[in-house]
Formats: sequence, C-alpha cells, structure tokens
Amino acid sequence: MALLCASCVPHPPSQQLRVAAAADLNFAMPEIARQFRAASPAVELQIAFGSSGNFFAQIGNGAPFDVFLSADVEYPRKLASAGFGAGNSVFSYAVGRLAVWVPAGSPLDPSTALRAASVKHVAIANPQHAPYGRAAQAALRSLGLYQAVEPKLVLGENIAQTLQFVESGAADAGIVALSLALAPPVRARGRYWEIPPDAYPRIEQGGIILKDSPAARDFRAFLLSAGGRRILQQYGFFVPGE
Repeated sequence: MALLCASCVPHPPSQQLRVAAAADLNFAMPEIARQFRAASPAVELQIAFGSSGNFFAQIGNGAPFDVFLSADVEYPRKLASAGFGAGNSVFSYAVGRLAVWVPAGSPLDPSTALRAASVKHVAIANPQHAPYGRAAQAALRSLGLYQAVEPKLVLGENIAQTLQFVESGAADAGIVALSLALAPPVRARGRYWEIPPDAYPRIEQGGIILKDSPAARDFRAFLLSAGGRRILQQYGFFVPGE
C-alpha cells in the first residue's frame, strides 16, 4: 500500500513569478524565459510587456508583480526609494540602443530617412512614460533634426507599438529599440540604421525584485549570468560593464 501511495504523491506546485518587462524585451525575453525554465522547471513565468512608465505607475498602485525589468534604471530606483523591494533589490541588466527602422518595401534609406522631405510621419515612443521615447527626442536634438521632425511625430504607447506604427503604414519611419530591429521576424520585414550611441544619453536598463523569493533571485541570477547576457547581446543590447 505504501508503494502504491508513493506513486500518488503530487508534484510540488509550480512557483509563479510575475514579471513586468519593458517592451524592448519583446523578442529577447521569450528566449530568456525558455532557457530559464529549462534550468528552473518548477518556476512558472508570467510575463507582461509594456511601457516602463506605465508599469511604474501600476506597481505604485499595487499591481502584483514580483520582478520589474525597466527600460530605465531610474524607475526601479524610485520604487526602491519609495519602499518597494529590499535594499539591494535594484540591478542593472542591459544598455539599450536606438535605430531608425523602415519597412523592407520602403524606398527610404534608414540612414537618411529622418531628413527626407517625403516622410510625413515619424514614430517614436511616448517620451512621457517610455525611456526610449526620451532617448529618441534627445537623439533628434543632437542630430539637429528635432525642429524639422517634431510636427511629423506619431507617439507609440511603448517601443513595440512604435514599431507597429511603421509596419502598419501609420508612419513612414520610426526610431525604435535596436533589440527589436535585430529580432529575426522584424529583420525580415525591414531595414535599420543604428543611431550613434553618443547622440543620446546612455539607456541604462534596470530591474528590481519587488517580492523577494528564491524564484525571483534565481531569475535575476540567470538574467545576469553569461547565458542571459549572451541572449541580450544577440538582441542588440550592451551588457553592464561595456
């Protein structure tokens, strides 16, 4: 009887880890999640993508996330200062980069698209809550193009929607995250030009463990491991220390 009951012992329930992830991780994160699940099969990842500023507001209002991966380390730092997470829960995981993206069928050269008179609409992420939008504004000013491009701007809710605007034809070109432009499905549908990194402030991306647990610490450890960094680099991110 004991042997029969031993076969009926239920498996321990999966630990759920709810991750709020910046939209520029839209393609890198599924691969990170796949490899993390292989190493930690007992952890069930639930990932939501969106703008960092919106997540910051939602977390401040009690949204039940365990980990927040922001496109700007300042949001996690502000949350920590407000009492969210443990004292050492903030970490940097990547440095983002910007690119100008146009569809494959467009006659535009992405390296000169922002200057083209034929361009009627340029998509960027909303600078009010998207770090990539603020970086795009800074890049346009640094390149001496902001005054000419400002009337043409179309604002995406986040950097993923910014790309969608260009793909759908709502904009002729867009300033997007290099991580999205390099993703295989996007690379097949368009062309990009990387904006020189010295044209905008460094986009230091940071995270925070909001609810401490072994699963959250393991996830952070994997993200910062050689394997996690390798995936981030494949998708066009610098990693801390570069």
